[in-house]
Amino acid sequence: MSSPPPPPCSAGRGEVPTPAVGATLTALRPAARDLLSAADFSIVTATLARRHPELGRAAAEQRVVEALKFVATMARGGVDGLVPSGPVDAGWHALIGNTAIYAELCARLGTFVHHYPDATGAGAPAPGRRKRTTAAIEAAGFDVRRELWT
Repeated sequence: MSSPPPPPCSAGRGEVPTPAVGATLTALRPAARDLLSAADFSIVTATLARRHPELGRAAAEQRVVEALKFVATMARGGVDGLVPSGPVDAGWHALIGNTAIYAELCARLGTFVHHYPDATGAGAPAPGRRKRTTAAIEAAGFDVRRELWT
């Protein structure tokens, strides 16, 4: 019997790549921004800002930081079916679009976090999923910028 498909625009844990020597999620968790080097963070933020020029640099940075929290929470495991908000998904797409940076991030986190796009066009996730997602992010030790999760 096959497992059901993941929820639209959700995440799932993949095979565990070899993490960087000495890197653990616990060691990386204190500041989501620091999950990427300054150069890589700048590249991902610039990617998002180019795709959405209406955002400006500061708003793009906020979305990328929230996406980093989301990916780190998913890598931590324990909660399946988490979903990003629209703004956070845009930041996640900027991460994913920079494949080498994203693969390196996932390797440091200890697992590859897969993206399952909303192929149905349904849009909004099931009620309560986003609240469950923000609760999981907070349980992982991150603050949540609520205005980016509504």
